[in-house]
Amino acid sequence: MNEVQLHDVSFVPFISAQQIEQVVVELALRIDADYKGLNPILLVVLNGAFVFAADLVRKMTIPLQLDFIRLSSYDGTASTGQMKEHFFWKSSLKDQHVIIVEDIVDTGHTLHHLLNKINAEHAASVEVACLLKKPEAYQYPTPLKYAGISIPNKFVVGYGLDYNGLGRDLDAIYGKKED
Repeated sequence: MNEVQLHDVSFVPFISAQQIEQVVVELALRIDADYKGLNPILLVVLNGAFVFAADLVRKMTIPLQLDFIRLSSYDGTASTGQMKEHFFWKSSLKDQHVIIVEDIVDTGHTLHHLLNKINAEHAASVEVACLLKKPEAYQYPTPLKYAGISIPNKFVVGYGLDYNGLGRDLDAIYGKKED
């Protein structure tokens, strides 16, 4: 892993592809054990969670359904605090076990918005699976049952996460270089 330049910002290695793979396997095993016989719906938050979700479902062994939602609140390296809804899931969530698959949970605004929408659908249960979480930034009491790696409140790219459209293709996580 070497330093990468995306637009006007430099990023340095932060979490290796091997560390990510280990976390994905551990999360898949936990979800498999907890949801055996329940056929959950994994609701993948696009665009960022697509890489994590793809790897996660390939490691899982239980029957499941996939559906997708696209929300955004970022502009550049900062959250705007404003939620943009691009499209919602197609499946009925009523009486279903739902696992929201997120790439990263920082303030929790997107997640909170999404939980309100799902709860209005009367799902049987709702949990969150995320690769990364930022405990310093998280502003809600909702527990993150399947949280992978806790990181400081810094901007990261790679493994599905981007900076203004670039960096999603990186196989590892890179942090914004401190000047």
